[in-house]
Amino acid sequence: MIQGKRIFITGGAGFIANALIRNLVEDNQIVVYDNFWRDTLTGSGLAEHPHVCVVRADVLDADAVYRAMEGADIVVHAAAIAGIDTVIKDPVHTMRVNMIGTANVLDAAHRRGVKDRVVDFSTSEVFGSVAMHSTEADQTVAGSAGEGRWTYAVSKLAGEHLAHAYHRKHGMPVVSVRPFNVYGPGQTGEGAIQVFIKRALCNETIHIDGDGSQIRAWCYVEDFIDGLMRCLDAPQAIGHTFNIGNARAVITVLGLAQTVCRVLDSKSDIVFDPPLSADVALRIPSVKKAEQLLGFKANIDLEEGIRRSAVWMETQMRVVV
Repeated sequence: MIQGKRIFITGGAGFIANALIRNLVEDNQIVVYDNFWRDTLTGSGLAEHPHVCVVRADVLDADAVYRAMEGADIVVHAAAIAGIDTVIKDPVHTMRVNMIGTANVLDAAHRRGVKDRVVDFSTSEVFGSVAMHSTEADQTVAGSAGEGRWTYAVSKLAGEHLAHAYHRKHGMPVVSVRPFNVYGPGQTGEGAIQVFIKRALCNETIHIDGDGSQIRAWCYVEDFIDGLMRCLDAPQAIGHTFNIGNARAVITVLGLAQTVCRVLDSKSDIVFDPPLSADVALRIPSVKKAEQLLGFKANIDLEEGIRRSAVWMETQMRVVV
């Protein structure tokens, strides 16, 4: 149980951060640090909570990061450039934010002497194009140099290495998490499930990049937050990296689109577009380490997650299925 802490969250206006804030806000003071490039916070009502302080700033501003982190007991670094469309459009900015921004946060945490926990968000993309029940100890890959998609993976992997270097050199209480395809209420950006659901609710055509044979394991946000909370609280988590996902909710991208249409009784057509870039053919995590060390286990199956996400989406869209 985390109580009475000052918790500094970069990317605090984002989807996953908002779900985390809901779990922590009643018993802790939350500093939301974000440039609001994506904004789930404003519509959530959390920005007005008396325990929430909002700092509108960028992780590339090292001085601002340091100032805003004053008094922090826990740091959660969730800020990043993400989403394949966005990454491909500006790989330079992606690398700068994900590497330099992470370095700024870690340096500030070290200088501020953060004692309880520093959680760094990495990515499942570090496993490359084929990841079948990949463990945290498996080899990470960088992809071919110059291929836009791998810009994100390389930048996040560099941040993960740096975080653990701070742990080894300075004893910083670092934990890295590798999210596997997290979705659910509050999601913004380019996530496949939320895009598919939005189109399905309106009976609009669903577009799939490539042939739809790509296989993913989908993790409902409530399950992910359970795993993340354990990373924040369990002493045995320090110094480790954890895959956080649902290895049972596995389906092809085409199968996902078809499932969304079936669950929501949608009449959307499904069409195939040329792939935007190099793609990930297979991504399924092993979560045995998180289960053994933290007691984590995902519980929400895919169809239930789709239903819950659709209820939230309908509210946002002001439509009735």
